[in-house]
Amino acid sequence: MEPLALDGLRAGSLFAKRDDRCCPLYGGNKPRKLEFVVGSATARGARRLVTTGGLGSNHGLATTIVGRNAGLAATLVLLRQPVTPEVRHALLLDAAYGAKLVYGANVPGTALQVLRVLAASALRGEKPFLVSTGGSSTRGTVGFVSAGLELAEQVRAGALPAPAQVWVAVGTGGTLAGLVAGLKLAGLPTRVVGVIVTDILPPTPRSLARAARAVLRRLRRAEPRIPEVPVSPADFDLVHDQLGVGYGAPTPAARDAVAAAAACGLVLETTYTGKCVAAIRGRAASGALPDGPLLFWNTYNGVDVEALAPRPLDPAALPARFREFLRPDASGRGAWED
Repeated sequence: MEPLALDGLRAGSLFAKRDDRCCPLYGGNKPRKLEFVVGSATARGARRLVTTGGLGSNHGLATTIVGRNAGLAATLVLLRQPVTPEVRHALLLDAAYGAKLVYGANVPGTALQVLRVLAASALRGEKPFLVSTGGSSTRGTVGFVSAGLELAEQVRAGALPAPAQVWVAVGTGGTLAGLVAGLKLAGLPTRVVGVIVTDILPPTPRSLARAARAVLRRLRRAEPRIPEVPVSPADFDLVHDQLGVGYGAPTPAARDAVAAAAACGLVLETTYTGKCVAAIRGRAASGALPDGPLLFWNTYNGVDVEALAPRPLDPAALPARFREFLRPDASGRGAWED
């Protein structure tokens, strides 16, 4: 937790939750979810994790790295998205950490490939474990209930004032649902604002409320003393004006936000966190932010995973279908295109 002196915002009004360095293997929001997901997979005797995401999926890379540390192999079924330098780098890192890559192209194709991968893995006796996209299962969302409780403890310890709002980028929505549930359990009257960065089955206030209620039910089954707290769609504030043309497509506002954060010593990217900070800056410029302090929850990885990779980055390690995306003229097209 630290102040974030972002240009255009009043001094002392914005803080950053530095989840980019929450885990020595991989930072950002992914390890909080994977702690519970991978733990469940190992308890069931699984030997392979299977998950999905875009070509440059941070979740896929994190699943590979955290799973590898627990002795589990990983298969990533990836769908197309605009190919940026970050996407190419992610693909090379996937291969360096030993992920098996399967191309799904679009949402229906990815679903079909997942079924094939699971069947083949089961026939090999690997007891494959399907990890929800983004780790946003009820089990994974427990990680962000814990994060909400952690934030309340930091407020009580004086690390920062109680935020009027927490801002977070939203893909599958597990991070947002868990934070809302955790803050309600902690009794912290903070609103969580989610900035939508995907048009691939984006969450809604109704689906987010269902997810939050589901994780609270799961926790109460494990510990009946956990109180019942009401969660409704009205608890979820979603911002839709930063998406651009679709998931993974950089916007000028996101690029400007990444540059502004870099001037403050914070490394972001244009798919998730840059769009979240762009939304904060846009609200500040229009005078639409509350008077109380704000907290930007940094969900991006800050660990140098290339330096920790077990093998060097080598294009030859990628399947031929994925090597095509390393060409300078590769577009990857969006998952929303046919």
